[in-house]
Amino acid sequence: MELLRPLRRYTRLEQQIAVVLGGEVQASKRRGRPPGTGAKPKPAKKKKGKRKMSAEGRARIVEAQRKRWAAVKKGKGKKK
Repeated sequence: MELLRPLRRYTRLEQQIAVVLGGEVQASKRRGRPPGTGAKPKPAKKKKGKRKMSAEGRARIVEAQRKRWAAVKKGKGKKK
């Protein structure tokens, strides 16, 4: 594979440098964050119930919308 050639060459050079400097050659080098140092999982939250609108609140919204549409139909609607 053509894409892996530079990586293999880099690994080979790294091993040769380690030998020249007297260090140990590691067969598989760990990269990234060490295991066990990440954020700890948060406990699952209790699922809240679905919000419910009262009949009175719904009626107020319906009435307000009817007034808006009546104003639009009369031509008094707000223009943007």
